[in-house]
Amino acid sequence: MLKLIQDGRAAAPVPRQRKSFLWYLVARSAAIIGYQMAGVAVGWQVYELTQRPLDLGLVGLVQFIPSALLVLVVGHAADRYNRRMLVCCAQLSEMAALLVLAVATGGEWINRENIFALVFVIGTARAFEFTTMQTLLPSLVRREDLPRAMAVNASVSQGSIIIGPMLGGFMYVMGPAVVYGAGCLMFLLSVLVIARIRISHSVPSREPVSIRTLFAGISFIRHRPVLLGAISLDLFAVLLGGATALLPIYARDILFASPRGLGLLRAAPAVGAFLASLWLVRHPLRRRVGAVMFASVALFGIATIIFAVSTSLMVSFLTLVLLGGADMISVVIRSALVQLETPDEMRGRVSAVNSMFIGASNQLGEFESGVTAAWFGVVPATIIGGVGTLLVVGLWRSLFPQLACRDKLLSE
Repeated sequence: MLKLIQDGRAAAPVPRQRKSFLWYLVARSAAIIGYQMAGVAVGWQVYELTQRPLDLGLVGLVQFIPSALLVLVVGHAADRYNRRMLVCCAQLSEMAALLVLAVATGGEWINRENIFALVFVIGTARAFEFTTMQTLLPSLVRREDLPRAMAVNASVSQGSIIIGPMLGGFMYVMGPAVVYGAGCLMFLLSVLVIARIRISHSVPSREPVSIRTLFAGISFIRHRPVLLGAISLDLFAVLLGGATALLPIYARDILFASPRGLGLLRAAPAVGAFLASLWLVRHPLRRRVGAVMFASVALFGIATIIFAVSTSLMVSFLTLVLLGGADMISVVIRSALVQLETPDEMRGRVSAVNSMFIGASNQLGEFESGVTAAWFGVVPATIIGGVGTLLVVGLWRSLFPQLACRDKLLSE
């Protein structure tokens, strides 16, 4: 991956500050690995403690609530204060929560309520980290290089999402406390690396806080149909079609796999996303990006349905690889549109709204999966989600024709 960044013949982006761009990728990778490792441990530990699918959904809900409550605060903070310091403080908070989880598990006073409380802390810190990290990347590359830079970033991120769950699954045999401790170290590494990043632009002047400035990000998106359509398409498609919260049940009760099998399943979407992002680095999307986005979301729904009825670990793995690849194409298009259409002084507030939608599609989607699984059963709930995704694709094509007809990422 570093060769793709450094080799001009590979047409990689040319960052204004090459070292800072590389440090950014290293820090992003370390934080994602730590977060994904903890996700495997939390999911398996909660299901071992309660044996209830709904509790797996509640883990996602508890993570989503902070991002929903703080969306206006997070965006305003990212536009008013030092973005690098915000990321460091957020990651230190996540590290502290994982440390408490490790101590509580090792001391055998861990329970469902403790886990939920600490997951809430992680969700709060991640709301600041995720949004602010999005705003840093455009400061490190030229505007015309941003789509390719985001593909490189996506490749590194997805490679980390592959490594994190696999490490978490393998290390879980030594106990969840070990996984949480290793996650702490990864967040510490990320903080140390973030401190080395140098941003070439100054922080925008601080506007007085008002209702208008707080809601500026929402207003900006609402008046741009392409952005609103892209963000909401991802929200409702993944909200309905996401089944990651149910992977511990699939691994344990349907596929009869071990924690290592769960780590493999959690890593599978990232494998597909990693391969898709590598392809996008070499072959950036130049035409018909709207049609490609709708097609990729439809493929996501189809893959979800196939996964729902699979009883083979290998078939399930390959289907999740396909699902992850389709999702990555949609994510890169949406993320590039958001960053390219947004001025830097608005980027924090717009990214915060975008992050909330992503959180809703992921964490709230996990809650939706847990609830429907409790009502209808695991397999029917996943099938319903996949069918719902396909229905959303059809509806959004008629509601947002500007997005469906969008030809290029860079507007003329």
